[in-house]
Amino acid sequence: MQIAIVLFDRFTALDAVGPYETLQRLPGAEIVFVSHQRGEVRTENGFLGMTADKSFDEVQSPDVVIVPGGVGALDYLEDEALLNWLRKVHSSSRFTTSVCSGALILAAAGLLPGMEATTYWAFLDKLTALGAVPTEARLVEHLDQRIVTAAGVSAGIDMALRLAEILTDRKTAEAMQLIMEYDPQPPFDAGSVAKAGPEVVAIAQEIFKTKG
Repeated sequence: MQIAIVLFDRFTALDAVGPYETLQRLPGAEIVFVSHQRGEVRTENGFLGMTADKSFDEVQSPDVVIVPGGVGALDYLEDEALLNWLRKVHSSSRFTTSVCSGALILAAAGLLPGMEATTYWAFLDKLTALGAVPTEARLVEHLDQRIVTAAGVSAGIDMALRLAEILTDRKTAEAMQLIMEYDPQPPFDAGSVAKAGPEVVAIAQEIFKTKG
């Protein structure tokens, strides 16, 4: 089972690494990082580089596609190399998925027409212009259409565990969760706009403007 994780300039590291860390334990899985060309691709702040193993031309029929987000996603909404590749591989994939603002790229490729989708809270309004119906849900599944979208960053781990369940079974997915010791107990309860409150949201928006 080939799982292709897309990389593009200024992606968010955990959007890609969270699902990777989860799904690389899936029995029979082969993970491939794919981009416009082989080589290093750097994250949104430039501090971290990851290697694309293959170009889009070299990955023709992955079983699962994961499109991460990041501030760089906005630069790829008219990138025909990426969008055409997504349209092509989605025709045969078992699941095409996104994390964070990766949903904007799926929508730009025409894969979310009139469908509910989720993304990072700061980008929800942008889904409408791209033909999707935004929702603040952490995970949105359209299993009949083989599409799954996850909200921001850490939600990608939840999505990957759900995919693991669908692709294998619940006990196997639970075992993968245990191997990662994924048992979130954050010191604060400010992980959504509704919980954080206006003061924290304002600080987050200011940090986002300066650092992405």
